[in-house]
Amino acid sequence: MQGACGSFARCDYESATANPIVDLRVTRRLHACVIRCPGWTALSARPLEIAVVNWGVSRRLFAFSLLVVVLAGCHPGHQNSSATEASSSFKIYKLRGKVVSTNAGTGEVTLDHEAIPGFMDAMTMPYKLKDASILSELHPGDVITADLLVSQNADADVLLDHIVVVAQGKPDYKPAVIYHVPAPGDTVQDFALRNQDGRLIHLDQFRGKELLITFIYTRCPLPDFCPRVTHHFAAIEKQLAADPALNARTHLLSVSFDPEHDTPERLRAYGAQYIGSDAKGAFAHWDFAVPQKPVLLEMAKYFDLGMTAGPDESITHTLSTTLIGRDGKVVRFYPGNEWTPEEVMADVKQAAGK
Repeated sequence: MQGACGSFARCDYESATANPIVDLRVTRRLHACVIRCPGWTALSARPLEIAVVNWGVSRRLFAFSLLVVVLAGCHPGHQNSSATEASSSFKIYKLRGKVVSTNAGTGEVTLDHEAIPGFMDAMTMPYKLKDASILSELHPGDVITADLLVSQNADADVLLDHIVVVAQGKPDYKPAVIYHVPAPGDTVQDFALRNQDGRLIHLDQFRGKELLITFIYTRCPLPDFCPRVTHHFAAIEKQLAADPALNARTHLLSVSFDPEHDTPERLRAYGAQYIGSDAKGAFAHWDFAVPQKPVLLEMAKYFDLGMTAGPDESITHTLSTTLIGRDGKVVRFYPGNEWTPEEVMADVKQAAGK
């Protein structure tokens, strides 16, 4: 990940490829991105999620910024050959090694590294960093990959850039919030919400039915976000209504993450636009509900929903939709907005045994 003067990334365990995968759904730090490294941790049966900060820009917390604008600087550079022309004055070689020591006085890190094809054999030696400010983030025992910039000028400078820690000798970062990615078989907690009628509802009350849950806020201005998801739900609602037997075994739930503005009255008005009616019984199969803020934060963590306050009281957020089985366990998780009503209907029918 490239920074203003250099770049740095960190994972908490070693990857066989050493190439992090940038996940554009769930970034939650300003000018930063979440790297999802494939593999397993010793304490969990899930892939580990690590926040990776562009140290040349900022370290402040934020949540996902509508997928495109903020993430322009979060694409790690990849080279296909071991030595390529970086510019007229540098060649780039790929390096992998273990940190032996660091020297803040000289801005150097000493590495015990593997052979660098086309440049040198395996050896232990010090290297200067392109951005010396990230030296404190490196610890003895860390395994890193990096770009080795070799000057083609008379100064013969050799610098390290685009450093990725693929295995930590000294774990030094714990994210403030751990987000759970719903996986098939996960038991869903019994969250409490207040629906469009002002009535308190619980997720557990839908046990015995296939529950499709998504997250929206009624003031969302982006047609490809909340409006698109809600249009999809409306299409699913129509298809379910055409099959009375399946309709009786399913329920839809749109959860607002804007408790300050989405009152029951507002949710009812919003829902009526998509259901096509505000008559008595119109919401019998599709609830629009909002939890209190403490519950909302727990739901966001469980359903992998990123959200933060934006300008003019807007909310920047990710998208999260989940099909929960009649046993209260996750059937399938649909991140983003690329899923279709037809895809979900097929899953609903399969889950319902049709």
